[in-house]
Amino acid sequence: MNWITNYVRPRINSIFSRREVPENLWHKCSECGTMLFHRELSDNLNVCTNCDHHMAITPRARFEALFDGGIFTEVAVPEPVTDPLKFRDQKKYPDRMKAAQKKTGEKEAMLVAAGEIGRTPVVATAQDFSFMGGSMGMYVGNAIIAAAQEAVKLKRPLILFSAAGGARMQEGILSLMQMPRTTVAIQMLKEAGLPYIVVLTHPTTGGVTASYAMLGDVHISEPNALICFAGPRVIEQTIREKLPEGFQRAEYLLDHGMLDRVTPRTKMREELITITRMLLGLPPQVVGDLPAPEPEAQDAANKAPADAPSEEAAE
Repeated sequence: MNWITNYVRPRINSIFSRREVPENLWHKCSECGTMLFHRELSDNLNVCTNCDHHMAITPRARFEALFDGGIFTEVAVPEPVTDPLKFRDQKKYPDRMKAAQKKTGEKEAMLVAAGEIGRTPVVATAQDFSFMGGSMGMYVGNAIIAAAQEAVKLKRPLILFSAAGGARMQEGILSLMQMPRTTVAIQMLKEAGLPYIVVLTHPTTGGVTASYAMLGDVHISEPNALICFAGPRVIEQTIREKLPEGFQRAEYLLDHGMLDRVTPRTKMREELITITRMLLGLPPQVVGDLPAPEPEAQDAANKAPADAPSEEAAE
């Protein structure tokens, strides 16, 4: 019995026992509760395949889906002064920064990149809400200025994806100073005659909404994104009234004229290609790898009557 108990039974158990499943293979949709396989979810750009709920997505993953072939070049951003106010609450500011960097694998809350979408050269920048709530500090201000300068230098449009809880309290007044700084940076694009397209994602609030997030030539939003300066709860507590259903959500703002479009994430790339080429005065994108037709041939084809006989039929 000892031999069976000590050797045979453990051996059988090791062969037939179920392997442990990693915890990150499945994700639960916070909206409908559906369990989603991680590969299926990432292929759908972190949009629930059951209810179309748009979950958070990192700037790097967004750019890999946005740029042609997932290829882009990061634009260098000047480093600001570290912890200029020597701020401390429950933790020191540098310790919070290190924790956020370890969690996200990124240096800061904004990523700037240059590349092509639909063979149209652009500069793009995106905020990472998982990095201290995407809060706007000096680095974010420097990133937007660097993006605008790169766009002006290369004569390219700028596309910005916003996702922020507002200004970064650990930098105090220096954080609020990024509002006029980024406004001046956007004005550089206007003076250069370059398009500035803003894609507002959930959530975009506070000083970000009060500055560069609402200065675009075109404003697009992902579905059901919260876009506001003060949140609904704060407003309800202030005016002591119940707010309308869906107040400050993307669809509500679209109906009231604050947005131009509400576009699902899975269709955002095609939408941006179309709008960007339209604002640049370029012809529509050519689908596939075929070269664009010559302008003369295209004009002739457009002017030809629909019932005109073909050359083969004439022969």
